[in-house]
This record gives sequence, C-alpha cells and structure tokens, in this order.
Amino acid sequence: MFEKLKNYKVILASNSPRRKELLSGLGISYEVRTLPDVDESYPDTLSGADIPLYIAREKADAYRALMKPDELMITADTIVWLDGQVLGKPAGREDALRMLRAMSGRTHEVFTGVCITTLQWQRSFAAQTEVRFAQLDEEEISYYVDNYAPMDKAGAYGVQEWIGFVGVEYISGSYFNIMGLPVQRLYKELKEIPEL
Repeated sequence: MFEKLKNYKVILASNSPRRKELLSGLGISYEVRTLPDVDESYPDTLSGADIPLYIAREKADAYRALMKPDELMITADTIVWLDGQVLGKPAGREDALRMLRAMSGRTHEVFTGVCITTLQWQRSFAAQTEVRFAQLDEEEISYYVDNYAPMDKAGAYGVQEWIGFVGVEYISGSYFNIMGLPVQRLYKELKEIPEL
C-alpha cells in the first residue's frame, strides 16, 4: 500500500480531530483540506448506510474541481441510526440530552460512508457497527453533556470519552467506525487502489 501511495498526495477532506487521529494511525502522510459549507443534505428516500455513503460521495464531488492529477482525496460521513431515524449532530444541549435518553438501554447502529477519489477513479464503501448502551440515568446523561463536547458528534456522543467508558456494554463491528473512520477497511481499500 505504501508503495502505491507514494505516487499520490493524500488529502483528508475533514476537520474532525478523530478522523485526523485515525488516519495518522495508519502511518500515512496526508494534508487536511476543507471547504466551507459543503452540502450534507440527502434525499429522504435514503436510509441507513446509504445516507453517509451518499454524503461522502457528494463531499468528494464538491472537492473534485479543485483536485490535481496526483491527489487522492478521502471524504467520510458518519451517522447514528436508531428506530429508522438519523441522529446527527445535536442542535444544542436539549437535543443532545434527547438523543442520549433515546439510546439509553438500547442498541443503535453507527454507519460511516467513505469515498476515495482521484481525478481518474472513485471507490466508496460503508461500514456498520452495532452499539448497545447500558441504561443511563439522568444524572449520567447530564454530566456527560455538560462536561464533554458532544455537539460536534453524530448521536451526541464520542465512544472514546467518558460516556463510552461507563455506557457502552457491547460493540459488534469496528470500534474506530464509531469514532468516524473505519480504518481497517480503509487500509484494505487503499491496498487495492490502482497504480498512478
């Protein structure tokens, strides 16, 4: 993989500190490039994994006009899925509390769509992880929302934070997917990219 990637300038199109940390963990040299106000809306006919996959592709399309021939761009989007509904980034404290109450004592799914794009080709995939939360009481939910920063996270939580330590009973699938980037699958896909 490293030999193939040597010919590309890898761009991560995300400001997420978690995605930066995870991509760095693969030992890949990259730079971050972001555009303001990339549209993250999607058709209401989509559900589950199709939503973040669609958004990751739309993000890639927004950057494509700015790409150079030797660049490889990684775009991603993550959603929390509960009862057939998307739990995105909370609009405020009350919204964060509502989301965490809804997930308390229940299993939800985390879907991440990832798109790898060059000017010559594009590959995309989605990853799914099931997460079961313990029954959380009101004090625990309020403590987390008031002492951490869940407003920039899908479903109003970061699995790597306090709420993950005390609340997550069970995970089926990639832990790193819950953080926002299924790095094992990304690594596998990067190993299969065409030579430049």
